Amino acid sequence: MTLPKAVFSVLSFVLILGCSPEKTELFEKTDFFVSSLQTTYESYGMLGGDKHAQTTKDGTYRITPIGRLINVKIMHVAEDGEYEALREDLEDHYEGDFRVNDVYIAQAGTIMIDCRN
Repeated sequence: MTLPKAVFSVLSFVLILGCSPEKTELFEKTDFFVSSLQTTYESYGMLGGDKHAQTTKDGTYRITPIGRLINVKIMHVAEDGEYEALREDLEDHYEGDFRVNDVYIAQAGTIMIDCRN
């Protein structure tokens, strides 16, 4: 493992440990997709993401890659401000990560993690 990858791995691990326990798995899954867009896939395609979609073990979140975007959906009826709080948590998690351009709430109401070049 090269030094930059080792440093990034350690920082990711520390950030994951520092977050709330219910979001740890979510961050692990979104990190997997963000990383795969740098190493394995150029894009998941417009329709190909469903076969790669993952749901957290507790069923709270569904993560679906679409092209070079990663969609995060809350699987229960979301309370006021819940998506905004999730957006802020994901934005904090990816702050300073060159692979992520933006984290925003899409028109459909779900969260999008933008990894477009």
